[in-house]
Amino acid sequence: MTLLRSLYTPLAVAWYGLVVAVALSFQVQAKESALSAKDYGALPQNSMLAVSPSGERLAYRTTGSKGEDYAVVISLVDGQQLNAIDLSNITPERMYFANENEVIVVASTVRKLFGYRGKMDLSTAYAFNWRSGDIRQMLTPGDVIYTGQSGLGRVIGLSPDNKYAYMPAYVPKDQYDNNPRFSLVRVDFEKPKRPKVHFKGRTSSRDFFVDESGEVIAHELFDNKNNVHRLMARRGDEWEEVYRKETEIPVVSFTGLSPDRQAIIFLATAKGRDRKNFYALSLATGEVVDLGFGRDDADVERTYKTLDRRVWGLRYSGLTPSYHFFDESISQRMEDIQSYFEGHSVWLRDWSDGWEHLMVYVEGTNSSGEYYLFPKEGAPMRLFAARPNIKSAQVHPIATINFKARDGLMIPTLLTLPKSKVDDLKSLPAVIMPHGGPASYDRVGFDWLAQALANRGYLVVQPQFRGSTGFGHAHYQAGQGEWGKKMQDDLSDAVDMLVRKGIVDAERVCIAGMSYGGYAALAGGAFTPEKYRCVVSVNGVSDLEQMLRTEKRDHGRHHWVVAYWEKLMADGDADKDTLRAVSPSRHSEQFQAPVLLIHGEDDVIVPLKQSRDMYKRLKREKKPVEFVELEDETHNLETPEGRMQTVEKIVAFVDKHLQP
Repeated sequence: MTLLRSLYTPLAVAWYGLVVAVALSFQVQAKESALSAKDYGALPQNSMLAVSPSGERLAYRTTGSKGEDYAVVISLVDGQQLNAIDLSNITPERMYFANENEVIVVASTVRKLFGYRGKMDLSTAYAFNWRSGDIRQMLTPGDVIYTGQSGLGRVIGLSPDNKYAYMPAYVPKDQYDNNPRFSLVRVDFEKPKRPKVHFKGRTSSRDFFVDESGEVIAHELFDNKNNVHRLMARRGDEWEEVYRKETEIPVVSFTGLSPDRQAIIFLATAKGRDRKNFYALSLATGEVVDLGFGRDDADVERTYKTLDRRVWGLRYSGLTPSYHFFDESISQRMEDIQSYFEGHSVWLRDWSDGWEHLMVYVEGTNSSGEYYLFPKEGAPMRLFAARPNIKSAQVHPIATINFKARDGLMIPTLLTLPKSKVDDLKSLPAVIMPHGGPASYDRVGFDWLAQALANRGYLVVQPQFRGSTGFGHAHYQAGQGEWGKKMQDDLSDAVDMLVRKGIVDAERVCIAGMSYGGYAALAGGAFTPEKYRCVVSVNGVSDLEQMLRTEKRDHGRHHWVVAYWEKLMADGDADKDTLRAVSPSRHSEQFQAPVLLIHGEDDVIVPLKQSRDMYKRLKREKKPVEFVELEDETHNLETPEGRMQTVEKIVAFVDKHLQP
């Protein structure tokens, strides 16, 4: 353990009156990295690690520079490879052990379906038996379940004998039914064809919770037309309503069952409180109990549950994560593990039965991503580096600062520092990089684009602007209806603060982002054109009116998702004039800086049309603009080719406009 501790020594560095916590080591003095943008942007070589229930086997995804993509199962006892399957024809999203022999690979593919408009992101799950080598698709659209659906990779429970998996899916009454019910189906691992309908839901069904025998004991529903969110509990042969709220948008998140299955665990922000907390709702009485895990300085942002959806612990929000479990000994183990990697993000990725082995992923200033296995007894095991070609000395350090926006709101901010400039932070060229979502936030970790840009000498600035999650309800609420306005001011204020401190050269600042971050980059170019020397939007939104039309088409005008976006973009007042006023494509004449647009052809979240229209409007105004369409690429840049093309184009574009 002393070796681990010596590699992660935190220091505090004072710059221009700001105290910034940075995790640095002796390697800060190393020469500037010789790696290219392509090296930083490559997909992780090793990812999606999962440990078997016994803790004796490991499954993981491994990729190669020539397009190789495999799911591999190895023995942790002797290190031998047990089996592998080719993943090159699908886009894997995650993997886990359903039992000791079956590895579930959740994957997706984007394609057109006959009879349906446009392309669809069709996700499903495959069962891979590493002993026999058999691979079976668990659910197939059209086989009992509705043809035009995605999201088919979820398992919410197993039968006691591990023979069956219970999986939610839309099930039609017949081939002509275009309003199928969201139901629970029982899938045989060995013979998944013709799955059985285990529990017939309703069109308003949202989720299901099962007991140890696989019977549904709780049923969540949301009626989009009448705006009613409910939870029904089974009492013998009857169903009783234990939760009901009239709301346009669900305000509680039912996430799992208590360990004794007597209550539903949910996350919510209590009235008068600023932070999201962790509660138990009794299935017998409907009584709500505060479990006492809430904090004033962090949100409860996710729960940790076993495959039967029993909740055992939680993770708190923060620029680096922290944890708490019902079992205090597990909480203490996680604290001990985190202490070995101070200043870094330590993510709990998986665990074996009885929490005997904890697998964590570590990333940050001294790490481009590494997996470790910590047994309850004995020495920890370093499993794999996610990016073995990027050494510790080639990772650029990450700092955190807070600053006050013009109205006094505190904005937490991440800075990725060019390693060669750490001792001389004066008049640096900078890239402002707002995150996507916008209901999300950046964390200390290996951000491939930030690292690639820092490697070229740029300070990368990631403000957690109002509307970001993770910093309390008030911080999130402050962004409602502020697209292109106060949310944009927070980005401008970050630039101005760093310029005042002498850290950033005001004449050499670009703005770049993906998804909502792409919108924010375009909004920067349109509404504060004097601030930026170049603008980069990847899979970004340019026209909010058009975006809302797409959401209504995909979900239906009464769906809560539509209300959610209306609230986010315009505080519920989403009329044409309001949306156009903050749509960059409607203000193309105001751009001064050159623009780079990059968009995946298979993006089903933000359609390609958003960037195409932006490009046409800028060309019409004779503004300098480049447009790159990524073939066979999705919203999240999941292909090696798309990722490489993106990082190289962005770095070359920023170099062109920011280098002396």
